[in-house]
Amino acid sequence: MFSSMFLLLIVPHHTLLSSIYEAVITPQDPVLTMGSSLTASCRLSPELGLLPSTLYWTLNGVRLPSSTYGVVTPDTLSVTLHRLNGSRQQSGDNLVCHRGNGHVLAGSCLYVGMPPEKPVNLTCWSRNTKDLTCRWSPGGPGETHIRTKYSLRYKLRWYGTEKECENHSAEKQQYSCNIPRNLALFTPYEIWVEAANQLGSATSDVIILDILDVVTTDPPDDVQVSRVGDLEDQLTVHWASPPELKDILFKAKYQIRYRLEDSSEWKVVDDAGNQTSCRLAGLQPRTIYFVQVRCNPVGIFGSRKAGIWSDWSHPAAASTPSSERMQSRSCDTKQNSTRRRELKQFFGWLRKHTYGHSGVSIKLYDQWRVWLQKTHKTHNQIPQDYNS
Repeated sequence: MFSSMFLLLIVPHHTLLSSIYEAVITPQDPVLTMGSSLTASCRLSPELGLLPSTLYWTLNGVRLPSSTYGVVTPDTLSVTLHRLNGSRQQSGDNLVCHRGNGHVLAGSCLYVGMPPEKPVNLTCWSRNTKDLTCRWSPGGPGETHIRTKYSLRYKLRWYGTEKECENHSAEKQQYSCNIPRNLALFTPYEIWVEAANQLGSATSDVIILDILDVVTTDPPDDVQVSRVGDLEDQLTVHWASPPELKDILFKAKYQIRYRLEDSSEWKVVDDAGNQTSCRLAGLQPRTIYFVQVRCNPVGIFGSRKAGIWSDWSHPAAASTPSSERMQSRSCDTKQNSTRRRELKQFFGWLRKHTYGHSGVSIKLYDQWRVWLQKTHKTHNQIPQDYNS
């Protein structure tokens, strides 16, 4: 300890000064608006014995032309930059003063950007009434080029204190935040976004919503696709209601989409209603189909607003039997004219083959379809004796 102190005392004065600083750049770490100009100066330590004319400047590692320099005093060299572009990174652009041999004397960070504009497109949704997630877009071009903080704020409409959402998305350029718990139902919230950086601030429009009006849910579970006997143009889809909403009063709507195995184009069935099964008709024989289902929880606890569609379920797959018959595409809709013509045929066949039997079910209709296929009938070949 004593030897260290002794060594410190005998260090020459000029060495101490040079270890403290070699040069100082002013202004230090300025914040500037895009398109503005800046004059910075590099003031040398007098102990260095250097001339300003021997120095040079770099910006982000690129040497600046000497025409932008100016000798201000015997120990100070300036540089002037015009029409500054936005910073390449939020940590700032590096403006550095060098000796003639390249040695770095001093540096400063330039933060060049724009004040934030009013955030837009604020939308929110609640998964199973348990939480609230909101997403928005930055206003204008969006890129401020400097670090900008976005804060999602909310409060009960008529009372309560203002709160800030803290669970922001960790993904880059994902402007969203999740409120995981402690939300009130049957009471509207006021929600808005504030944006701020060193150049200014802006606030979005305030939206008012009730959690029950923006409910979405998990995708339907246990989606299964199966054949309908030997019918080559049909498949049956079954699924389970979202388990998270089993104790909540609501009426679900379902949507189905399906595609061929070797196709990326989905066909959507909008008329699945609130049932948990649907028969797809008019499919291609001997073909593998991928099927997905999604749910819209309508009228949660009597809400009059339309719900929000869930994500699509994991795809399920099945193949149709082999045949040459083809039909139009539908989801067993009774209003299909082809189906009405087939039903007319079916009832004629029914009178002929089930006379005296009281039990009639959809299975008989399936049996008739199989019988029709085996006899190579077509949709347009209506037997004369069935038309009576």
